[in-house]
Amino acid sequence: MGELTSTNFITYEYPMNEKIRSWLRLETLLAQVYELSHITSYSSGIAFFRAISELIEILDRGEVRSELVKELEKQRSRLLTWAESPNADNQLINSLLNELSEKISRLMSASRSGHQLRSDKIISMVRQRLSIPGGCCSFDLPTLQLWLNIPQSQRDNTIKGWLDSIEPLKDILQTILTLIRQSGTFETKASHNGFFQDSVEGKELLRIKLSAEHLIYPQISGHKTRFALRFLHIDSENGILPEVITFELSCC
Repeated sequence: MGELTSTNFITYEYPMNEKIRSWLRLETLLAQVYELSHITSYSSGIAFFRAISELIEILDRGEVRSELVKELEKQRSRLLTWAESPNADNQLINSLLNELSEKISRLMSASRSGHQLRSDKIISMVRQRLSIPGGCCSFDLPTLQLWLNIPQSQRDNTIKGWLDSIEPLKDILQTILTLIRQSGTFETKASHNGFFQDSVEGKELLRIKLSAEHLIYPQISGHKTRFALRFLHIDSENGILPEVITFELSCC
């Protein structure tokens, strides 16, 4: 997902397959759920439950846990291959291998992803109203209005229980995406007349680092082995593109 850094560079990401596409969406929703979990008003409460509802929908579409475990096994095999290299830091690799094994065990022993969220009465009640435009007014949901006014400590305990139930999923997803992102190295590239294309082999994620200074963003398209970048100005009618645009590209 796009990320603003302190140096005013933005890292744009683009998935090269459906698996990474789903994981990036899941990562975004988990970030929203955790960020919105400190509810301060009725409106922020609705925003939190909307994020929870979308998270449940993504978890219901497939067996996320088995796919993540499969990916961790793949990363573990890769580390074992690196360990055979003559210059390998075996102490670091063994530490990473132990960490991955612990995460796999923790995820497998946890309840089915999202089960506690699906079965909660408050969440279910709000989810039923979210598909109706404006359907979460206080007169539609007096139970929620009451719940949002119970002592903060009680509400915090309930929310903590919800977050604890998805923590193993969040942890393992973050580990996998970090390993994937770190597998690529940024290289400086140049786009002429706002266009750049290239081919890749065996890559799953494109990362483009671009300065926000000129108000230019990349429109990215690609699948499996080929991709194209078209750089556009945020003001599509009056904005001017430089003839040469320098950016950094990492194929992970």
